[in-house]
Amino acid sequence: MDEHSTYYAFAGIGLAALLSQWLAWRLRLPAILFLLLSGILVGPVLHVLSPEALFGPLLFPVVSLAVALVLFEGSLTLHLDEWKEIGTVVRRMVTIGALVTWGVIALATHYLLDFTWEMALLFGTLTLVTGPTVIVPMLRVVRPNATIANILRWEGIVIDPIGAILAVVVYTFIAASDAGSGWTDSLLTFISVIGCGTLFGLVGGQALGVALRRHWLPDYLHNLASLSVVLGVFVLSNTVMSESGLLAVTVMGLRMANMQGVDVRHILHFKENLSVLLISGLFVLLAARLDLPALLGLGPIALLVLALIQFVARPLNVAIATAGSSLNWRERALLSWIAPRGIVAAAVSAIFAIRLQEAGHAQAGVLVPLTFLVIIGTVILQSATARPLARLLKVAEPVPTGFLIIGANPVARAIGTGLQNAGVEVLLTDSSWENTRAARMDNLPTYFGNPASQHAEAHLDLIGLGRLLALSPNAELNALMCMSFRHEFNPRQRFILPSSQDSRRSEKHRVSDRHRGRPLGQSPITYPQMAGLIARGAEIRSTLLSENFGWEDYQALHEGRALLLFAKDPNGRLRVATPERPLAPDTGWTVISLIEEAPANAASTNETARAATT
Repeated sequence: MDEHSTYYAFAGIGLAALLSQWLAWRLRLPAILFLLLSGILVGPVLHVLSPEALFGPLLFPVVSLAVALVLFEGSLTLHLDEWKEIGTVVRRMVTIGALVTWGVIALATHYLLDFTWEMALLFGTLTLVTGPTVIVPMLRVVRPNATIANILRWEGIVIDPIGAILAVVVYTFIAASDAGSGWTDSLLTFISVIGCGTLFGLVGGQALGVALRRHWLPDYLHNLASLSVVLGVFVLSNTVMSESGLLAVTVMGLRMANMQGVDVRHILHFKENLSVLLISGLFVLLAARLDLPALLGLGPIALLVLALIQFVARPLNVAIATAGSSLNWRERALLSWIAPRGIVAAAVSAIFAIRLQEAGHAQAGVLVPLTFLVIIGTVILQSATARPLARLLKVAEPVPTGFLIIGANPVARAIGTGLQNAGVEVLLTDSSWENTRAARMDNLPTYFGNPASQHAEAHLDLIGLGRLLALSPNAELNALMCMSFRHEFNPRQRFILPSSQDSRRSEKHRVSDRHRGRPLGQSPITYPQMAGLIARGAEIRSTLLSENFGWEDYQALHEGRALLLFAKDPNGRLRVATPERPLAPDTGWTVISLIEEAPANAASTNETARAATT
């Protein structure tokens, strides 16, 4: 391949990756689907991209290092202290249930496709992993109830590194069997690989963790250091004992994630961004190498294997995991249906297939096409049917009415508490630990971090939240959040408190109205004004209007000191008050207002009004 063709190939890969990620974002579907389809299009269909011609002998090292970084990033998310918190159902799904899934898949591929037991067991480990990168986008579309959503999300997070470790262990055993002259030698080789990978992973993770904990490195070098150490551990472990590098980087991530006093969140965020880049390019390349004749040559039997994975393996997993739980049959049915395969399956299968083909395993050439068939089949089938099925089973969330509140400052906490007391679901998000801690002390649900981050895309739970309330004192941040969540929340359901500078800025310096939310409050009020009122003792209060104490009585009582923010009608629907659309609450409505303290010489209120206001 000449120099200009190489430039065009790299530019094309970048463009295909960007287009795939954009389509996934727009359609709220797993990006892996579009990445694989674009790779198949430019590779085996149009023959405009040949990874072997592009990279030559560098293809295998590039894929190996990329997979190592992906596995390290995945293992950073597995915190052992959360094991007790994920619930009995999830623990069973990623342990006993995973073993059952593994066994069903291995049996199916061995007897239906005549795979050797080694290849069948390896394929089983590759295709039992779901992962958050495919589960989270699907949950945002399906919107199941909170119980199902939490189970599926935790399963994806936990099974990712566990499945990767299991796949590496099985592959290591196969490689050890190939290298040994007998059963004893094979077992010794296998133990050596496991021991070497574990040792290098623990040492590398401990060394980097200590360096971070003792601040031997400035903050701006943390990401570079982690990247360098991961690659170094991978190469050194493989040098000492062939095929131990992937296990080493996985163990290294596990060790760092569970070290006391080591904060890996900033490293994880960097690795997540790096993983998006690596995964996007990697899967276009891997799909471009796909052997379509081999895939088509599998015939209807391959579809039967896919059907067994969907209709036998997954339901058995869920049946065992949910035995004796409080889940009803409808919830178990939806759990049995949703299990799309994703990143780890495609990445690890590709690198193992390359190595096993070099070692002389003829069936390894079918490993990647069959894995891709399972990925594409499960993603397409479940993406198209999961939402209607959730509605049919009546386990889909109703129209979400809760609020995602940007900010956990005093204004956000006051409004969040008022809404929560009125029975409305809220979630406060802030990058300030002081604000987040204060919100948690007020028993308000929080997400500590940037809601527009890559981490939030995988972990921010929007189930039940249908409205955005941007309450940051920063007008630009509020506008950014309204833009970032414009596909999650309807334009009419995004609200802000304007800053005091908005009205004074000229048009060319003010954020466009279409990028901002609707102003909160029956009368115009800015964030500084509300913050000042709350600092001087104003409170968010709920009042039930009755025939004896109506809306006019309420207004007369407070003499202009009550700013209506929300109102709940007799049917329980919450309305948001805005200057452009004033509310006129009636009998049976509950009004939620910001009420200033009455002047010291104000007349005492009557007993009816006191009893009505809470």
